[in-house]
Amino acid sequence: MNKHLNALPGPDDITRRELSNGIVVLVRENHNAQSVVITGALNAGSLFDPPDSVGLASFVASALMRGTKNRDFATIHELLEGNGASLVTSGGMHTIGFSGKSLGEDLPLLIDLLADVLRQPAFPDAQVERLRGEIITSLKIREQDTRYMAARTFRALAYPPDHPYSRQISGTVDTVARITRDQLVDFHREHVGPRGMLVIIVGAVDTDEAIALVEDKLGGWQNPAQPDPPALPELAPTDDVRRQTVIMPGKSQSDIVLGVPGPSRFAEDWQAASLANNILGLFGMFGRIGTEVREKRGLAYYSYSRLNGGLGPSPWQVIAGVDPASIEQAVSTILDEIRRITTELVGEQELADNKANITGRVPLQLETNEGVAGTILAMERYQLGLDYLHRYAGLVNAVTAEDILAAAQRYLSADAYTLAVAGPDLSAAT
Repeated sequence: MNKHLNALPGPDDITRRELSNGIVVLVRENHNAQSVVITGALNAGSLFDPPDSVGLASFVASALMRGTKNRDFATIHELLEGNGASLVTSGGMHTIGFSGKSLGEDLPLLIDLLADVLRQPAFPDAQVERLRGEIITSLKIREQDTRYMAARTFRALAYPPDHPYSRQISGTVDTVARITRDQLVDFHREHVGPRGMLVIIVGAVDTDEAIALVEDKLGGWQNPAQPDPPALPELAPTDDVRRQTVIMPGKSQSDIVLGVPGPSRFAEDWQAASLANNILGLFGMFGRIGTEVREKRGLAYYSYSRLNGGLGPSPWQVIAGVDPASIEQAVSTILDEIRRITTELVGEQELADNKANITGRVPLQLETNEGVAGTILAMERYQLGLDYLHRYAGLVNAVTAEDILAAAQRYLSADAYTLAVAGPDLSAAT
């Protein structure tokens, strides 16, 4: 790891500047390529969606690029395409995100367009209706996908109905169909603002010039109405088994999502939980679960675990695509592995291999400007410090087998979990 130390982004080559309106800008120069990447987020996610308008924030995020008071849809995209650049906006649970890429010399254009779509969206009627149709079509397609339906059902079961995490960021066909243009305009006016906004710039740029560009285009932006993100409702640990099956006629495969609400990225035992997840369902051919469920028993087409982390208690899940006739056996095997990681210490060699795997992935994640920008965004969002990557190997290597067992026991249980299954009706075939 030492040979990579000087190449890792850190305090020596990341400049952080907070503007007077609350925008935080972080820049890292990289003149080994001619391109520049910009990424970031602002606090206007689906946490703010009214219960009867789920998908509103996501709709607003997608509509930002459909025309502004200064440029119509065609002009925006002709400018981007004519300069070989890209810019996209998207909705998340906590934030509206954005990302773009251009030649270094075109960064002024990219930031100008970003400021325009964030500050002056027009929400033109024709584009709003066109976008609505695209979203509804996408949702209808997803509703025919067993993995999507299992994941959607899992959230609705694992979280209380009043918890934002129980809902889908993109909404449903019914809620999106009801959202009006006035709601888009009102949401933007009330929620989209500079306070807490993060802007990350990485690539062939001069740091001072990049910060000056952001200051020029976004530094004067104010939104006195912008609210603070709402606190998430209290969430009690899962203490029972919750199971639901979604029947999807005509499907030949079933998807399983089994898990619990997991730790946020701010949890003190995050690193131990992350290592536990790597062991459980990521390492090599998807960890112990991949080995037992897929490789040894042939019960799944794919099987792995995922620890989402994030600003709140996002899911810790095991996901598997299985032959419908193998559902119960696959679930039983998954539970055996959860029971094992919550009752037995991880062996010395397995722990060492997983630590090497996790720390070894870092240089690969940083090979592109996009990877560096995404990492810096996470470092700032989760308050990890600009020296986080320099400390990362030490943090990972300090985790003990006892730490992993304690983290697994805190969140996982073979006797209390949520299980969502989506697939064909087996009873109809018997």
